[in-house]
This record gives sequence, structure tokens and C-alpha cells, in this order.
Amino acid sequence: MSVTNGKMRPSLTQEILSHLGLANKTAAWGTLGTLRTFLSFSVDKDVQRLLRAIAGQGVDRSAIVGVLTNRSREQRQLISRAFQERTQQDLLKSLQAALSGSLERTVVALLQPAAHFDAQELRTALKTPDSTEDVAMEILATRSPPQLQECLTVYKHNFQVEAEKDIESETSGVLRDLLLALTKALKQAEGPSTEGTWVLIFTQRNPEHLVRVFDQYQRCTGHELEKTIQNIFHGDAQAALLSLASVIKNTPLYFADKLHQALQDAESNYQVLMRILISRSEIDLLSIRAEFKKKFGKSLYSSLQDAVKGDCRTALLALCRAEDI
Repeated sequence: MSVTNGKMRPSLTQEILSHLGLANKTAAWGTLGTLRTFLSFSVDKDVQRLLRAIAGQGVDRSAIVGVLTNRSREQRQLISRAFQERTQQDLLKSLQAALSGSLERTVVALLQPAAHFDAQELRTALKTPDSTEDVAMEILATRSPPQLQECLTVYKHNFQVEAEKDIESETSGVLRDLLLALTKALKQAEGPSTEGTWVLIFTQRNPEHLVRVFDQYQRCTGHELEKTIQNIFHGDAQAALLSLASVIKNTPLYFADKLHQALQDAESNYQVLMRILISRSEIDLLSIRAEFKKKFGKSLYSSLQDAVKGDCRTALLALCRAEDI
């Protein structure tokens, strides 16, 4: 927090975080997500369904997917607690024992509290150099302030270290400064610095203001800001700034691009597909689907059908929900 005329006001970093994403936007029926609270929810019936799916002759994967992809994250947490109370067994461990591969990873992600899943993904990204920029920027730039704060709290509890400490030790330069800014601990650049200026502009301005800046920049220079970023920066710094610019300009399009890239990989990147579809299913997946169809001329649902193989295909399609004509 900072002080103006004796009064406390949110930091500019907190301000930008409060505007990123579409968490507060709604459609006519409630949210822009594909997954809503299941109105006929019965925790006892769901526990019984899952017990039968696990304990019967052969694991009923379809039943497991049917329950977990048709309940909100809050309802899945209620199911998990009820399962423990009624059976004295941990639902997550029971399902892990019954499943394997990509479906097991998908089910684990569905059952974990959102902050725990984000904290684990962030930790893995920071400890895996090839994915640090991509995953860390996604999580830190698109979660709401309360979601991010909870994620950072869980991170410290689970890994016995502050996320900021891992960012400082595992990253450097502009990428480090951007990530620290997005975790509300901006490392101020010392003295005049082109890189420092870019970090400050991108992390201490209201996104709506930045969109206008981007438009004005293009009118004045004749080319998009992204082109300048590509000319000035390289490596992780370039990728991080391009990602943040994309998030600020159009969050659903940012995710549509990430999904498309994951589907184009030689072997579809299930982790990326799973993380985005699960994390955005109750927020703005309908908008992401619309941007995907508009840009790539094919629905996300059909693209998943064509590219994804194996047991997790049904789960990802269920989260996507429907074809876009």
C-alpha cells in the first residue's frame, strides 16, 4: 500500500492486477465460464457414484469424468471432504491409485483447490527453465488479486519458501522484474534504464490506459508495440513482455493463442490444455472459445477432438462443453 495525503491507497501493481482477466465479467446466465454450479447437486449420490466407479470390476472412467467435470470446484471440494468422512479414505489418493497417465493428472487438477494447483504449476515452472516465462506469466498475470494472494500463501506453506525468493533465484533481468512486480513485490530498477522503464510502464499502469497507449503508439509509429518489443528485447524478457501485452490487450485471445499452440505441438501439450481449460472453465472459457473460432476458423471443441488422444480426451471435451458453429 502507498500513502497519499495521509490516506492509504492500493499500489499501482495491485491496481493493474485488479483489472487483468475477466473474472468479474458475466454472461446472461451468470458467468462467461462453461462450468456452472450443478443445481441438482447431491454430495451423497456423487460419493456413491465415485465409490462404485473405483470399486467395481474395472474402473469406470466415464463415471468419474462425468461427476468431476459437471461440478464446480467448490462442489468438488465438498465431494472430496464427504468421501473422506464416509469412507475414511482420501478421494484424491483413491483416484490416483485407480487411474494413470493424462487422465490421472487431469483428475488431480480437478480435485485440487485452485490455489494449490496454481502454486504447484508455478513451482514447477520456476524450477523448469524452458517453461518459466510461459507458465509463470500466465498464472501471475491472469489471476485476480485474492486468487494470487492465496496462491502465494499456499506456495510458501507447501514449499517452505516465498515465491519471490524462488523468482529471484531462478530468473534474472526483465523477466525477474516483471514476475516480482506481478507478485506485488516490484524490484525497482536503479537509475535510468530502458529495461526498467518498460517494466514500470507495463506493471504500474491501468490496463485500460495501456490499451490506449498501445493504439496511440501504433498510430504514431506505423507499427504495433509488439514489433518494437521484438526488436529491443530477446529471450525470456521478450517473451514475457509479449505475453503481458497480450494479456492486457485481450485476455481470452491470449488463452486462445496458448491453446492453439498447445494443440499444434507434435504431441499435444496436455498440461497446458488441462491447466487452461480447468482454470478458466468457471471464468471466461466461453469468451476463449469465441476468440479461438474467430482467429483460427475452427472451434476449440473440434480442435480438441482431432488432436487429443487417450483417456483425458473426454474430460477436456466435457470442460470445453460444446461446439461453436
